[in-house]
Amino acid sequence: MAAIPTPYTSTTDMLRHQRVAIVVMAAMFILAPLVVYPVFMMKVMCFALFACAFNLLIGFGGLLSFGHAMFLGTAGYASAHAAKVWGFTPELAILFATAASSLLGLLTGLLAIRRQGIYFAMITLALAQMVFFFYLQAPFTGGEDGIQGVPRGRLFGLIDLNQTFAMYAFVLVIFLGGFLLIYRIVHSPFGQVLKAIRENESRAISLGYDVDRYKLLAFVLSAALAGAAGATKALVFQLASLTDAHWSMSGEVVLMTIFGPVAGAAIIVAMENYLSQLGAWVSVVQGLIFVVCVLAFRRGVIGEIANGIKKAL
Repeated sequence: MAAIPTPYTSTTDMLRHQRVAIVVMAAMFILAPLVVYPVFMMKVMCFALFACAFNLLIGFGGLLSFGHAMFLGTAGYASAHAAKVWGFTPELAILFATAASSLLGLLTGLLAIRRQGIYFAMITLALAQMVFFFYLQAPFTGGEDGIQGVPRGRLFGLIDLNQTFAMYAFVLVIFLGGFLLIYRIVHSPFGQVLKAIRENESRAISLGYDVDRYKLLAFVLSAALAGAAGATKALVFQLASLTDAHWSMSGEVVLMTIFGPVAGAAIIVAMENYLSQLGAWVSVVQGLIFVVCVLAFRRGVIGEIANGIKKAL
């Protein structure tokens, strides 16, 4: 008599498949510099971490933020300023920038999480615009020129990050560390509570959970990880600019997440690189591709591929 599948078996299989997917993804990023321009892949990893941080907030907390670029941009400026003006080593510059984004996340989160739905989204957008105009006027940011010539420095005073493959390995460690941290958060009791809040906030409240505290912590964690991505990106390109703090960046991360955080980051970055010759038409082409993908890949790119493999087996 065939064994009756249980939820435990199903969950165990799902976790095993997820872990296999993570190993495959890590292997692809490790081998990618052999066939793809390393700087392109570093940009993909920075944006992939940014998208994963955003996905933690919307995918598991149910909170749609239209202002997440403020954390990416804040960390970029903090990291660049700390490395260039204060002479911080790269690891300290990134830690400082991540802490700055976390603090900003705490301050903005205290204001934003009191509202839900479109009101939460609009509050985060308004706060992000305030931060953007502050960076536009602040003297230490360099205005529209940004902070240029940011030194990569030596990691722990030993490893010269001006070497492309050393910098690539550093970015890879940060990305995988951030990705695994998010994976652990999602599969922890804290992550389960976040899912419960997303599904039915009223019931979570009735069960005795301090919903606002959980949402605030999720917001701060997402801000910190987005900050780590922004700080790393500033060192990779040796530049911190207003682009990362602009509202359009918050829109791009939404698109990345819809496609699937890692795959979406690769798709968006690739489109920006290979469609740049189209000039102002880039946005139109991106919009058309986005519409097609939303209609064709309702589970996201990776979700549809996984579903296809499952059906084939």
